[in-house]
Amino acid sequence: MNIEPISVSDLNKYVKDMVAEDEFLNNVFVKGEISNFKHHYTGHMYFTLKDDKSLIKCIMFKSSTATLTFMPKDGMKVNVLGTVSVFERDGVYQIYCKAMQEDGVGDLYAKYNELKNKLEEEGLFDEAHKKQIPFMPKVIGVLTSQTGSVIKDIINVSTRRNPNVYIRLFPVPVQGEGAGEKIARAIKIMNEKKLADVLILARGGGSLEDLWPFNEEVVARAIYESKLPIISAVGHETDFSISDFVADLRAPTPSAAAELAVTDVFDLEDRIHLYEKRFKILLNRKLEFMKLRYEKCMNSKAFTNPKQKVNDEYIRIDNLIKEIEKGIKEKVHDCKIKSIELMTRLDTLSPLKTLSRGYCMTEYEGKIIKSKKDLKKDMQLNVRYTDGDAKVKVI
Repeated sequence: MNIEPISVSDLNKYVKDMVAEDEFLNNVFVKGEISNFKHHYTGHMYFTLKDDKSLIKCIMFKSSTATLTFMPKDGMKVNVLGTVSVFERDGVYQIYCKAMQEDGVGDLYAKYNELKNKLEEEGLFDEAHKKQIPFMPKVIGVLTSQTGSVIKDIINVSTRRNPNVYIRLFPVPVQGEGAGEKIARAIKIMNEKKLADVLILARGGGSLEDLWPFNEEVVARAIYESKLPIISAVGHETDFSISDFVADLRAPTPSAAAELAVTDVFDLEDRIHLYEKRFKILLNRKLEFMKLRYEKCMNSKAFTNPKQKVNDEYIRIDNLIKEIEKGIKEKVHDCKIKSIELMTRLDTLSPLKTLSRGYCMTEYEGKIIKSKKDLKKDMQLNVRYTDGDAKVKVI
């Protein structure tokens, strides 16, 4: 029997045509839980719709997303209306959604919000509890799977930024049952034995179920109780786990976590060289300034003719002495004139001046007799004349 084979493209086209002819598949109404949701920059939405037994890929083009009244997220339960068709290139069938409505929030998503609210009320997310990431850590502890691209990316980024940094991997399961307890135990061991300066808790992207170990309470409390600072890098940039809120620092990706934990020594070296150049320039400027000041000082009279300042002071002192002497002479002259005026006035009022005009002054026991009533018989008086005194007796 000689049968001519067909190409893969022909087979996929045939299946696509068969599916397109089925009226039921052209207008299906399906309910399920969203997983692996991605909102593309073009506006299209890609996600997986699943239940407890199966899943199917879905796409919703930008022209249809305009009718949405909410933003789909992982864990949401929704009802979608669309068409089932085959994507020929990949040979997969998927639902091309025309409309979507909420059908409640998935159990995991509800559990996530419940725990998040509880821990937030307890203060596990408070900024005051966040620890500072060391500037130049010697040992970076990484808690992730020992296989996969996450640890490779962290090693590549870390060693590129600082070839001397030491990466200490503590292998832990990053998904599946029991992973949360093992992650929490690893954090405690790293703290008890002080195996690192800073810890990176990391894993790649995934659905809410894949990331669930990092949303468990045991992991959140282990991060909160850690004495070592922890950087959480779980999932993609749009993924937020509870470990991100509790950790001291959140990184959008594992590679970004390595950049945040490890200082770029080459950039630091360039900065040091730049500062060195700046300091040299400033030092040269300072030296030039000091040199100019030195030359100015050396050219000043204090150095070229040091006696000039002393001589100037001598002249100033001589001038001051002359001013003082002049002031004294003027003061003495004024005093002489004033004394002559006073003496003239005093001479005018002097009783001796009166005596010179022929008057005399009678005294008894040193007291001047002003009235004859003061006289008594036989009193011995002293009469003063201009040219002398005379003794007289009252008869």
